[in-house]
Amino acid sequence: MSDHKKLSVLPFALVRVVLAVLVAATLSGQVSAERVKDIASIAGVRDNQILGYGLVVGLEGTGDSTGQVQFTEQSLRSMLTQYGVTIPPGMQIKPKNVAAVSVHATIPPFSKPGQRLDVTVSSLGNSKSLRGGALLMTPLRGIDGAVYAIAQGEVVVGGVSAAGADGTKVQKNISSAGRIPNGATIEREVSNSFDQSSDITLNLHSPDFTTARRVVEAVNVRFGSQQAYARDAVSIVVRGPGDPASRVTFVSILENIEVTPATTLAKIVVNSRTGTIVIGQHVTVTPAAVSHGNITVTIKEQVNVDQPNPLARGQTAITNDSTVSISEQSGTIQTIAGGVTLQEVVDSLNDVGATTSDLIAILEALKQLGALRGQLVII
Repeated sequence: MSDHKKLSVLPFALVRVVLAVLVAATLSGQVSAERVKDIASIAGVRDNQILGYGLVVGLEGTGDSTGQVQFTEQSLRSMLTQYGVTIPPGMQIKPKNVAAVSVHATIPPFSKPGQRLDVTVSSLGNSKSLRGGALLMTPLRGIDGAVYAIAQGEVVVGGVSAAGADGTKVQKNISSAGRIPNGATIEREVSNSFDQSSDITLNLHSPDFTTARRVVEAVNVRFGSQQAYARDAVSIVVRGPGDPASRVTFVSILENIEVTPATTLAKIVVNSRTGTIVIGQHVTVTPAAVSHGNITVTIKEQVNVDQPNPLARGQTAITNDSTVSISEQSGTIQTIAGGVTLQEVVDSLNDVGATTSDLIAILEALKQLGALRGQLVII
């Protein structure tokens, strides 16, 4: 009997290589114009997160185990006491149809009292499933501790799980978390600075001095000279009208102005866990030579059976015979031509015939050599 195994050290199994170009025009150095609302946000106009703690009831025996999760019992006891239910001292509550949960939501800017929000409900204990449960009235607080919304309703769970008596379990998606569409009512308005000043500050999503300058130029062309100025690589201040009603119309026009953003930095991003490699547009290489070879480890297992002579009254013996060999192909030095475009860089790396793991090593070596013109980011 024999067991023959072959382990390939180089090249490794190819996970995937993504040499991405989002737009075909990017290769020619052209970037399409974008609206101001797509590349910048208005200072003070933002979402706000709110959070609460509550109980989900009505579960079919899939709630928290109070022997292990004591705060569920404490919360239920406190709630019953508030509604006038007297619980004898020392009496232990063990409801299997109750689960302690966290409830969170996001309040969009300019939300007003009475509007509805979707909320997400997540189990805090060891509840097996929230399917079929209902969230009891839960106040949702902001970072300042004030209550901004009240949540309550039936929990919609996208996952399902089932277990047998012998411990066999089947699960699809997550059943310990769910959502309540329109499950919260806003009770308090979140203040913002939009109507507190006539100046409107635009904050770029990606800091860039060139993009900031182009935004200023486009705004001044549309509204007149000296209407806008750049405070730094992120913030552009635009002088708006003092009247709040006129400011809404002004912002509507402002956010639809088209600007051509600056091209991105010359950068290569490598995900060492997945093997993904993304090369930006302006990455170039100077001429360099790369030695690329392969190493193969071969392991051969041989099982020998020694059968003694029947007259010798011996015992059958089994011995293992292992053979390990290492072979290395002769390394060849290949030339990487200097690239001035993304396509030439890709062609140069493909000509080397390297796998994903090899490409990562080659890129790191080129960076150390100084032949790689761009930032190398490994995540």
